[in-house]
Amino acid sequence: MTAIEPGTTTDTAADTTAGTAAGTAAGAETATDAAAGDGRPRARTASEALEAARDHLLGLQSPEGWWKGELQTNVTMDAEDLLLREFLGIRTEEDTRETARWIRSRQAPDGTWSTFHGGPPDLSTTVEAYTALRLAGDPPDAGHMARAAAYVRGAGGVPATRVFTRFWLAMFGRWPWDALPVLPPEMMFLPRWFPLNVYDWACWARQTIVPLAVVGAFRPVRPLPFGLDELDPDPAAPRVRGRRTPGWDTAFETLDRALHVYERRPVRPLRRAALRRAAEWIIARQERDGSWGGIQPPMVYSLIALHLLGYGLEHPVVRRGLDGLERFTIRDGKGRRIEACQSPVWDTVLAMNALADAGLPAGHPALERAAEWVIGEEVRGPGDWRVRRPDLPPGGWAFEFDNDVYPDTDDTAEAVIALNRVLHPRAEPAIERGVRWLAGMASRDGGFGAFDADNTRALCRRLPFCDFGEVIDPPSADVTAHVVEALSHRGMADSLTVKRAVVWLLKAQEPDGSWFGRWGANHVYGTGAVVPALIAAGVRPGRPEIRNAVRWLVRHQRDDGGWGEDLRSYRDRSWIGHGVSTPSQTAWALLALLAAGERGPVVERGAGWLVEHQRPDGTWDEDHFTGTGFPGDFYINYHLYRLVFPLSALGRYLKGS
Repeated sequence: MTAIEPGTTTDTAADTTAGTAAGTAAGAETATDAAAGDGRPRARTASEALEAARDHLLGLQSPEGWWKGELQTNVTMDAEDLLLREFLGIRTEEDTRETARWIRSRQAPDGTWSTFHGGPPDLSTTVEAYTALRLAGDPPDAGHMARAAAYVRGAGGVPATRVFTRFWLAMFGRWPWDALPVLPPEMMFLPRWFPLNVYDWACWARQTIVPLAVVGAFRPVRPLPFGLDELDPDPAAPRVRGRRTPGWDTAFETLDRALHVYERRPVRPLRRAALRRAAEWIIARQERDGSWGGIQPPMVYSLIALHLLGYGLEHPVVRRGLDGLERFTIRDGKGRRIEACQSPVWDTVLAMNALADAGLPAGHPALERAAEWVIGEEVRGPGDWRVRRPDLPPGGWAFEFDNDVYPDTDDTAEAVIALNRVLHPRAEPAIERGVRWLAGMASRDGGFGAFDADNTRALCRRLPFCDFGEVIDPPSADVTAHVVEALSHRGMADSLTVKRAVVWLLKAQEPDGSWFGRWGANHVYGTGAVVPALIAAGVRPGRPEIRNAVRWLVRHQRDDGGWGEDLRSYRDRSWIGHGVSTPSQTAWALLALLAAGERGPVVERGAGWLVEHQRPDGTWDEDHFTGTGFPGDFYINYHLYRLVFPLSALGRYLKGS
């Protein structure tokens, strides 16, 4: 990671009229265009940068009309894929070799692996990557392996890893099952009103914990052909303890001890019935492409659970699941790697909005093809969201190619905005259904979660089992903002739904003037989403909340003119608003400033940063992760963010010039 310390910012004055421009976007230099008369590269103008980015994005569209960039995460996806194949007995030499090559390429010089580019070492990720490389035949005395093992020992060893990591090691006999928290499959019988029932969990968590409960009931052990004693903690290493809350932690630790007693002698008829219920629940939620929810963890654990329940490798459900994993596999010169998810709907609607911002006419063939594909992806059937909204008619969009059980409000909001900007004869009915579904998904407090309404019961977070990321789906500022913006574009700014959501957003503003970003990094993302939404809903640019947000963005512009926020800001507040400048985060800041009516040096320098850092082919480089899966635990590099958001920002910048 480029060296930067938390707290380092540009000392730009507190409003956008202060300071002098280091250069305008039109004058920003780049070595990408034809040489000037003296032989030096001619600087691109903002208009030329916009045209180059637009043409590059158009060139990435599929013949079917969609866009999809790689969704890059960390090597736990790849390590767990090898471990899954070892467990099922289907691991091949070629897959192992190519996956190991990718895992090695992501290792830091100190022997560790992190959860995001340039991030600090992560113990669990390092243990899983190390185990996968041992499976690939890397000897423990090899330099890269010895460095990894030394870090693990010093960081507390396997006992200090997350539950998921120890769960994997237990399946291979390298961790005792009795030392893991218990989550019995009998939880399937808890009624929906009872705490800790399946639907108290967020959709991604419930799809994971149901199959894990099955696996935990079987407690399988399939030993690896090697030991991992070299990962035992150093006696002098500090003991790592999780975050504790007096009272609650004691209560749940007591519950876990009781469940361990029950696990030794479960009520057999009840256990058999629970396993049948869990199997039915899992199978009912398999998508057409064989995945579960279109995300990796439920796919992997559901396949293991069904395998333990007696479903053979050639059973249609298991076969579809394995084929679905193949769809998530990337093979290229860098090695073999697994996408944790795929984002074609999200990428497509963002691309449509970026192209519209860039001036593409509503009837352009690329937008028409995209609209046709998006309309075909509308979710018209029921899903788990109906548990809390049983009378709400279906509508909306999901994130992935195939995910008909879990549409989400974020994708739906962006799809509504995108379809509202194109000319397509079938767009209007789909938009109306999406708007109706969106409005019906408001939580009681007026905000919006991503997949469910009122998914706010926090007891799930207290379980010893839950140390792997966010497990509930409460309203967030960025999602609520996108819904507000979508409904406002449809003329609903004066509706009760939007007014309540606006109040929710105003209350959610941080004391420093920013907003927290749940699904993107972090306060730059949240603020970049909320300000345009509030303006679209009719909030005046001069209102104190908007001015405070503008001042926060101005304060955090970097000396080079861009914006960046390191993902460490989720755990360490000193990083909030601080990090290496990136194209997507610079664009988010500009979108907020432009929506607030800002012009002048700060905006000019931001647009100039985008122009100056554009590649010759029209896109931008962005190694740093700016997407968020679980704040503090799991992060994403959306490979199209580096293109679609700068294109939108430049388009809106030029419209206001």
